[in-house]
Amino acid sequence: MDKIELNIVALSHSVTQSHNYAVVLGEIEGERRLPIVIGGFEAQAIAVAMERMAPNRPLTHDLFKNSLETFDIELKEVIINNLLDGIFYARLVCVKGNDVFEIDSRTSDAIAMAVRFDCPIYTYEFILDAAGVILDDQAEEGVAFSDQESQSRPEKEGKIETFSVEKLKKLLDKVLSDEDYEKAAKIRDEINKREEEQ
Repeated sequence: MDKIELNIVALSHSVTQSHNYAVVLGEIEGERRLPIVIGGFEAQAIAVAMERMAPNRPLTHDLFKNSLETFDIELKEVIINNLLDGIFYARLVCVKGNDVFEIDSRTSDAIAMAVRFDCPIYTYEFILDAAGVILDDQAEEGVAFSDQESQSRPEKEGKIETFSVEKLKKLLDKVLSDEDYEKAAKIRDEINKREEEQ
């Protein structure tokens, strides 16, 4: 399978859930985005490395990086290699001499390590097909909910741009509880856009 390189486009706080964050990865040669909901500690680990902060004592990911380097192991790349039941899976591809080996990892930890080693992050087409979204303005204007959702919640028919911020926040709670992270990312971006315009 061909690998698709990603970079970190955004790391944002959840609008409605104080302990949740989202890291949004984007295709380097494309418009699709891969939103992944992560915990607060994982978001902090990524943010600290992205901002090049130097904590007084090594954080867990710094300790792991120092351990790998002590034993002359290089993190070559991170691959988000699977998506099962809404959960992303990742592997750290490491090199020591002529040996290449892979280590299973939570995706948030893998991204935190990739930032520290300044190594590429990849995924596969089938994952972007399943969970990727296009978040540009033109695509957001065309976001509408499915017929099934409209029938079950007639008050939510139409495009998200027509909803009030209060309704968007309630809807965001609902889609997050349903673990529909693709739709949650679109709704969150619309809320952020509205709040920036105020």
